[in-house]
Amino acid sequence: MAGKTKKTKSKQSINIIANLKNKLSDFKVRFFSGLFLIVYAIFLFIAFISFVFTGGADHSKFNINFFEFISDSEINVANWTGKIGAYFADVFINSGIGLSAFVIVFALLVIAFRLINVKLASLRKTIIHCFFVGIYFSVFLGYVFKGSINSQYLLPGGEMGYFMSKWLLSAIGNVGLILVLVFGLVTYLTFTFEQFVPMVRKAFVGSGEKASGQVASESYHDTSLIEDTPQEENYENMNQVREDDNLGRETEANGTQIQDQSVEEEFVVKQIEKPVEEPVEKVGLELDISDNSGSELSDEDQNFTIEKVHEEENFEVKENVPLGDYDPTLDLSTYQLPLIDLLEDHHAGNEPVTDEELNSNKDKIVNTLIDYKIEIKSIKATVGPTVTLYEIVPAPGVRISKIKSLEDDIALSLAALGIRIIAPIPGRGTIGIEVPNSEPEIVSMKAIIGAKKFQTTKYELPIALGKTISNETFVIDLAKAPHMLVAGATGQGKSVGLNAIITSLLYKKHPSQLKFVLVDPKKVELNIYSKIERHFLAKLPDEEDEAIITDVQKVVNTLNSLTIEMDSRYDLLKKAHARNIKEYNHKFVKRSLNPENGHRFLPYVVVIIDEFADLIMTAGKEVEMPIARIAQLARAVGIHMIVATQRPSTNIITGVIKANFPTRVAFKVASMIDSRTILDSPGANQLIGRGDMLISQGSDLVRVQCAFVDTPEVEKINDFIGSQKGYPSAFLLPEYVGESSGNEPGEVDMSNKDSFFEEAARVVVANQSGSTSLIQRRFSIGYNRAGRIIDQLEAAGVVGPFEGSKARQVLIPDEVSLEHILKGL
Repeated sequence: MAGKTKKTKSKQSINIIANLKNKLSDFKVRFFSGLFLIVYAIFLFIAFISFVFTGGADHSKFNINFFEFISDSEINVANWTGKIGAYFADVFINSGIGLSAFVIVFALLVIAFRLINVKLASLRKTIIHCFFVGIYFSVFLGYVFKGSINSQYLLPGGEMGYFMSKWLLSAIGNVGLILVLVFGLVTYLTFTFEQFVPMVRKAFVGSGEKASGQVASESYHDTSLIEDTPQEENYENMNQVREDDNLGRETEANGTQIQDQSVEEEFVVKQIEKPVEEPVEKVGLELDISDNSGSELSDEDQNFTIEKVHEEENFEVKENVPLGDYDPTLDLSTYQLPLIDLLEDHHAGNEPVTDEELNSNKDKIVNTLIDYKIEIKSIKATVGPTVTLYEIVPAPGVRISKIKSLEDDIALSLAALGIRIIAPIPGRGTIGIEVPNSEPEIVSMKAIIGAKKFQTTKYELPIALGKTISNETFVIDLAKAPHMLVAGATGQGKSVGLNAIITSLLYKKHPSQLKFVLVDPKKVELNIYSKIERHFLAKLPDEEDEAIITDVQKVVNTLNSLTIEMDSRYDLLKKAHARNIKEYNHKFVKRSLNPENGHRFLPYVVVIIDEFADLIMTAGKEVEMPIARIAQLARAVGIHMIVATQRPSTNIITGVIKANFPTRVAFKVASMIDSRTILDSPGANQLIGRGDMLISQGSDLVRVQCAFVDTPEVEKINDFIGSQKGYPSAFLLPEYVGESSGNEPGEVDMSNKDSFFEEAARVVVANQSGSTSLIQRRFSIGYNRAGRIIDQLEAAGVVGPFEGSKARQVLIPDEVSLEHILKGL
């Protein structure tokens, strides 16, 4: 499949190139294209010339947007080519490569004349020369004119040359930079001009070598080889091979000088070599001169060179060549990430916070503090989308606790809901007072996804939640989180927060890299993601089941299946000598692991549980125990959990859950107790709702306005993904088979006794009461498991049969008799 895809892409690229060639073969298209480039090159040349003289007058007018600069008719420039020419000149010269930008004009002219079948010079060599000259002189002029870029209207080396020379100065100093410039110039001249090396040798070696050449020449009988006519013809033939056809005029113009120089150099070489008669051998000597080599070139040496070329060609035969990196995305190579246009801009139409509102709130805060005889040194306001942070610096001697106790008084003076005081702000040495804006803004998911911070992030599992008080995009890495607890009162934004989390991952990850396990007891919140089942969802290996899990018993089986997947992944990491999933997948991609040994590419698995409280009420420990085990161990193997609940009470968010979910998100709650249950600190009870939340990733709390993504937007994203080619089925988790709970003693499998069987038998005999509730209370297990233990005790003869509402009769009188029975089992 991958091979067919590559062939299809190569055919498409070949067709595009062929169509382009056909269009350029039309003389009309080429003529008008070349004419346009000629006009454009002349326009740039005049703009550059004018910019050198008039750039100072126009320098202050380039600080606005290009379209505003062009459209505003009141802006006039002194440049001869108008505003467009002035703008392009500033871009190419000041913001680009400086005065070296004139090479761009030359390159455009060569390309333009080539389109109209006029060959000024070789196109390939022209581009190479222009590239080197532009970069070299940009750095050179940037070093020579290394003044402040803010104090000059004309940067001879451009911003690129200025910063490159500045970086080189800091790296290698003045001496190193000068040496680099000299080395670059000599290298360019050496490879550009054939006569450069002979001229240098003649200048530095001088008459000494010439005199020795005359003495050595006397030992040769035939000196007519120097003026041999076939040799000159052969050199001309070599020029025809080495030079491009487009530089024929330059070759003819400089042919005499090059030939004379080459003959003189050949004379020096032949003084220490054997006389050579064949023209081919003379060509070999000329090639050796260009390399400054003094070794002998006999017939055997030339044959060896030819053989060496054949060996390089044969070496290209792909035998025992290692394969390239494994690409997990090849199965869905045509998959496209969702387009940002699928999201919408949500604006409430509210005006931003005015200066009057900020000054009014500031005065009220200052006056309230003065009323209680609290002096402050300074106050600063930071405006966010929904909340404005006022940072105050108290005067020396003022106790922080005194300001903290005035929280309600400040709220009363501001007549605002949700005043929160941070005393002190970590790392700043100030006290923060968060005041809600009178007209809060809506943070769109489109703005968050399109933010540079999210688009350029290198996180493994990036989640963009919203914007902070300082209007910065807030992005966290779920792979480092590693598990997240989301809690808050009903209608405060939990479902929107979960949709924002899932949307962030869908916009960054390929289906081969990420899988979701979605648990939705309410059956309607996460059902919209069923369309991407064959792309991103995981489920148990039962074709009849839906990927969105809604049944409690299936939740228990899925969580236990995830523990099996976790253990199998740890076994793979152990065999691969990798510490985490990132190292393991890197080895697998580099083909260091053999799939025949059971190794496979491991996608990240994100488990999202929408309403955790309902699962705890119905399944109890059967759900909590596998969740705790996954949360404790599964981080290294790429399994992460996000648990959401609207009941932040201690019987739901237990100590085991809190200990294994270090990243916690709290939306608005009703009381301070609920806030402490979620975050271990107050604050969530003072939020204003509608997506306002606090995030704890350790000791610090960050206030974030959650991004809003509406249900129709999520449906568009799912439709876009679902319409593309997917896998044959959802990602299949390992099969998990729970124990049967038959009521008849004959159906109980005593070969697979519960781990609490013996302890439960001792408790029953000691209390002479055999009830399911007793075992359930003593061992803190679920009702189903306690019932299976009672059935096993009945099969073992410890308790009697079921007698309705009565407790079962205990058939063993004492623990001594019980021990005999346990030994027999």
